[in-house]
Amino acid sequence: MKTLTTLLLAAALALPLGMISAPSAEAGSTIERACMSSNRRAASRPLCDCIQRVADQMLTRRDQRMAAKFFKDPHRAQEVRQSDRASDEAFWKRYKAFGTTAGNVCS
Repeated sequence: MKTLTTLLLAAALALPLGMISAPSAEAGSTIERACMSSNRRAASRPLCDCIQRVADQMLTRRDQRMAAKFFKDPHRAQEVRQSDRASDEAFWKRYKAFGTTAGNVCS
């Protein structure tokens, strides 16, 4: 079974960059930094930047900080996904939508 990080990076190779507008200056580059430091072969500056732009549009800063942790600790993603907490369930729905969109846009 592939880790969520690998799946996100692999999925992110699927769609054209032109489908996303410029990133929000507020959101920073939490996801991009985590992506670039993930030691994944698929990680590249353009790909990680694209994933960040999707994150800026779909995830809050708090969501981005949580998602960035998954790059270093994929098991944490599994814990959040399986959590019974309503807040984790809501986050997971947003995160899953983000991953699908990033996969479609950033290929």
